[in-house]
Amino acid sequence: MLTTIPDVIFKTRVRDESVPGENPFRWQDVSTDEIFKGKSIVILALPGAYTPTCSNKHLPGFDAKYQELIAHGIDEVYCLSVNDAFVMYQWGQHLKIANVKMLPDGNGEFTEAMGMLVKKHNVGFGSRSWRYSMLVEDKKILKIFGEPGQTDNCPDDPFTVSDVDTMLAYLQQQK
Repeated sequence: MLTTIPDVIFKTRVRDESVPGENPFRWQDVSTDEIFKGKSIVILALPGAYTPTCSNKHLPGFDAKYQELIAHGIDEVYCLSVNDAFVMYQWGQHLKIANVKMLPDGNGEFTEAMGMLVKKHNVGFGSRSWRYSMLVEDKKILKIFGEPGQTDNCPDDPFTVSDVDTMLAYLQQQK
């Protein structure tokens, strides 16, 4: 089991008004140090943008209770998925996500290094993240709430322990 966050570079898109045209965004590499170093971060990782459980429960739950997480000393909350930056951005817009930052792991490098990359070929997804949430402080993994039964081509999509209420209960116990 990992005790620290793997070092990877995330390929992100950021708004830049100096970029001409209808799409004022540019590519920006973001390191794990930039996201995690010296900060207390909650990550929710899920199989895919626009999928039912991810869209109806997992991500909206964390966004709705973002301020409660911040009140527990969390600096930021990120939603990570093995999707590209364009999909993550549009999905966040579609769901009207106001607080959680979308973090694309398009190549699955972070997810693989975390030991959470699973095959989802049985539903036509290719390789994706297993569903989990975790608390990270200064790049150290303090707690992971991984869904039970992690396996390739899992016939279902468990969502029992990676929800925001489980994370909030854990944070409350740490006081």
